[in-house]
Amino acid sequence: MTGIKSAISFFKLRNFSWFKTVSAAPLAVYRIGFGLLMLFSTIRFISKGWVQEIYIDPAFHFSYYGFEWLPYPTPSVLYLLFALMILGAVLITLGLFYRFGATLFFLTFTYVELLDKTNYLNHYYFVSLIAFLMIWLPANRYFSLDAKLGRCTASDSVPLWSIRILQFQIAAVYIFAGIAKLETDWLIHAQPLKYWLHTAHHWEYIGNFLKQEWVAYAFAWAGCIYDLTIVLFLSIQKTRKFAYMAVIVFHLMTWLLFPIGVFPWVMMFATTIFFSAHFHEKIIRILKKIIGDTKTPSSVVVSFPSQRLKKVTTAFLGVYIMIQIILPFRYLLYEGDLFWSEQGYRFSWRVMLMEKSGHATFYVKDKKSGIQTEVENRDFLTPNQEKMMSTQPDMILQFAHHLEDVYRDTVITQYGVDMKFEEPEVYAEVYVALNARPHQLMVDKKHNLAAISNDLTERNWLSPYNR
Repeated sequence: MTGIKSAISFFKLRNFSWFKTVSAAPLAVYRIGFGLLMLFSTIRFISKGWVQEIYIDPAFHFSYYGFEWLPYPTPSVLYLLFALMILGAVLITLGLFYRFGATLFFLTFTYVELLDKTNYLNHYYFVSLIAFLMIWLPANRYFSLDAKLGRCTASDSVPLWSIRILQFQIAAVYIFAGIAKLETDWLIHAQPLKYWLHTAHHWEYIGNFLKQEWVAYAFAWAGCIYDLTIVLFLSIQKTRKFAYMAVIVFHLMTWLLFPIGVFPWVMMFATTIFFSAHFHEKIIRILKKIIGDTKTPSSVVVSFPSQRLKKVTTAFLGVYIMIQIILPFRYLLYEGDLFWSEQGYRFSWRVMLMEKSGHATFYVKDKKSGIQTEVENRDFLTPNQEKMMSTQPDMILQFAHHLEDVYRDTVITQYGVDMKFEEPEVYAEVYVALNARPHQLMVDKKHNLAAISNDLTERNWLSPYNR
């Protein structure tokens, strides 16, 4: 009971309890690990040619709502942004010009991710949030070049809130991912896991095992229970080691079975922030032996100079936490099936809950002359963009508006006659399959998509989904 009570009180803000001083070792280890992971991830991204393939090759880009104003960089500027990302990651790791490095990494990474929502992944969103938080954390006070060179006040202690806010962010990922799994497709039908595991034929020895139906159900229920409880067990000292073993097993399995990039490794590292200060201090001692730094840490205790600054910090933390709690529930503002309309789906930690495939055919018609032509999507989109667009309503609408702009005042030759699109209308016929069900009509040809505003209002132009 004592462990459970301590876990329940884990995130209490009252009486400024988050401002008591604790060991700076966990924050220093987190800074180093996060910096190294981001350095590896960025170099990997460049080396695989993804800068060219994902950001330079496409002729059109699907911007996020509210960020259409962001200028799209030239190829040389894009590579410069990735170079600056690398610099930011190095500065974070070393704790040198730390706040500048953290700010640089956050701005460049987030800017690149906002360029095209085709590439949205939960772990990119997670990295942006952690990078933002790192800007404000005193992660350079201990075992850093800033502390060694006197660029900041060296101390072996930090305020508790700087540890707790990272733990909260990780808890939000797991708990909301678990809540999202409390639905029929995941628990009752084991979808989309059943579909994915049935395609695991590339596993020579366990492929047939993975195709057994009970395995999909076991994975589905275990994944839900894991997400809902892992933070609790990581927060209790007696269960922490066993919980972390579960973290390693869970994320190694997802890394091996599903192509989700470095996210499993990010989470395996991130959850170490729940371990004791003693654990992290041992890591620091090992690192010091490796680099030959035997200097004892400073015993200076850095505290907030005023109650006013405490209140400002508390307000900032409170607002941030409330946003993170409320944002995943914004889908409740909309009617209909969330997986069909996807209104409120992104930024809500719905991890691996949906498998969609679709086919979208677009037609452009001139209102004035009546001429019509069928669009070849690949004339405008890369294969990956077309695949993502064909199942996501906001991208379907965005592409329709792009076609309207492209075809306005365009002259085509039909039946030997030059005809001009003066008032283009855009229609689409879209069929989508969700979680291994048969394809259903998502968008009917009766709607002129060019006349529909691309905003956050209800998507009543979608055909209803029948489960």
